[in-house]
Amino acid sequence: MNGAELKQTLKSGGRVFGTMISIARNPKWIPILDTVGLDYVVIDTEHNYRSRGELGDFLIMMNTTGVVPIVRIPIPDPHYVTMAMDAGAQGILAPYCETVEQVREVVAAAKWRPLKGEAAERVVLTGEHVSDATRSYLEDRNKNSICIIGIESEAAVNNLAAMLEVRGIDGIFVGPNDMSISLGIPDQYDQKIYQDVVKKVIDMSEAKGIATLVHQQTPDLSEYWISQGARFILHGTDRRALTEGFKSDFGQLRDFAKKQ
Repeated sequence: MNGAELKQTLKSGGRVFGTMISIARNPKWIPILDTVGLDYVVIDTEHNYRSRGELGDFLIMMNTTGVVPIVRIPIPDPHYVTMAMDAGAQGILAPYCETVEQVREVVAAAKWRPLKGEAAERVVLTGEHVSDATRSYLEDRNKNSICIIGIESEAAVNNLAAMLEVRGIDGIFVGPNDMSISLGIPDQYDQKIYQDVVKKVIDMSEAKGIATLVHQQTPDLSEYWISQGARFILHGTDRRALTEGFKSDFGQLRDFAKKQ
């Protein structure tokens, strides 16, 4: 799968499945991800201290697989968008967006690079291009580009309707930790206020034909949000997979050893 195919799957009403790469730094193990049922991964550079060079190595290796690489940039800023895309990302996730202006800048950088400034802003606002040749060139150059907007606060939800009017958004990301903190109920994902807010985000986004990612860490929570309409499924992290895998295996071995 590439970015264009992932977008087409979502546009046709389908689902895609991925995880977050949060701690891994050596790209040599990336080919393993091609065998475990992933359509995409989000490589985190918001909360991870991965360098620009390390990110580039990850993306070079990732693009030899059938898993689509998406980078979570540190802040919703066009500089970080183009830096990730130039390094080989097929998509970006811009965290903690709260304003239409942030979304416009991110979309312009993700979908119309290397166009910048007033010309890029005009394309996002009106659809007007410098020329038909420029439009065709940029559409082809950016055909795999995926743009995901992070909605992670009550303020963002209140402004979501306006942000969804910006053309070029491919996904809406809900960060449960940040969202629950903003709502005053840190990590209490079973609370009705949290469930109602996230369901509102999903429904508003789907009404515009845009799929939602709700990043949860347990199969039960991820299954719940699939049942509520999440189609851009983002489940777990490499940290959790490593932890849970070892806990399960060694728990089983210790139980067996006690019986011998």
